[in-house]
Amino acid sequence: METKEKIFVHDLYQYINQKIVTFLMVSQKELREGKKDYFVRIQFIDKTGPIVGNIWNNATTMVDLFNESDVCKVEATVISYKDQIQLNVSKIRKAEDDEYELVDYIPKTNKDTNLMAEQLFAMIDSVKDTYLSQLLKSIFDDKELFAKFAMCPAAKTWHHNYVGGLLEHTLSVTKICEFCTTQYDLNRDILITGALLHDFGKVYEYQIMPSIDFTDIGRLIGHIPMADNLICEKAKTINNFPENTLMKLRHLILSHHGEMEKGAVKVPQTIEAVVLHFADNMDAQTIGVAQLISASNDPKAMWTEYDKLNNRYIYKG
Repeated sequence: METKEKIFVHDLYQYINQKIVTFLMVSQKELREGKKDYFVRIQFIDKTGPIVGNIWNNATTMVDLFNESDVCKVEATVISYKDQIQLNVSKIRKAEDDEYELVDYIPKTNKDTNLMAEQLFAMIDSVKDTYLSQLLKSIFDDKELFAKFAMCPAAKTWHHNYVGGLLEHTLSVTKICEFCTTQYDLNRDILITGALLHDFGKVYEYQIMPSIDFTDIGRLIGHIPMADNLICEKAKTINNFPENTLMKLRHLILSHHGEMEKGAVKVPQTIEAVVLHFADNMDAQTIGVAQLISASNDPKAMWTEYDKLNNRYIYKG
């Protein structure tokens, strides 16, 4: 049986052992050497999630028929391999512009963005320090900049990699830090300000269209230096901004990845920096695992596909 209607990724489990024709975006492709011959490993995506596809025949020729970020017309057989839904691709070509709606291929947060924005600005208003409050408002009250922030993803692949992901992640990290201030003796204003701004550089690091990817400046500079630069530039516009306050805030931004091997400019060396690092990592890892579970779109599967980032499978049962 062959079906030709548009099928979203989250519905593919209904077509196991069937040939389907549908349109999917290519987020990653790689020509690999197998035991007998080369094959193409593809990460497809639409607004409902990702799925792996493989081209086993004529791989060296077919790999050049499409590029990453292309929406493609795909003819494939849906299979279950190690309890994971995959596609064995037999035909693929770049789709014509009138064959698809781009909105079907850009995943977005399932949270209420207006409510998240309201909660974020409540956090901003809760900062009592005059200088930090002015700094936050000089950034977040810029309507054009905030519109970009509210749309921006927080990552390309692992966590919150969807429209609105940066707003969602920033609010979650700030809430975790807020809770920590009720448990430990912390400088609340510095910590909350650092949480609100820790990933703001991602506004410049990522693009949404035609697919979520790094910008050139994102690859070459990165969100941590760009957030640090933004904070320094804004602080210059505020009369008598305390140097010590700026130094401690910058340290939060520069150290929030925790380890220099993972992109931190410095390791956390204040108690607030330690808390921010773990709050950031907790939200990123939790949502990353939740997305991995969600991407395992066979309801009968008890395990996710292998998580290469953390070197483990995740049990769903």
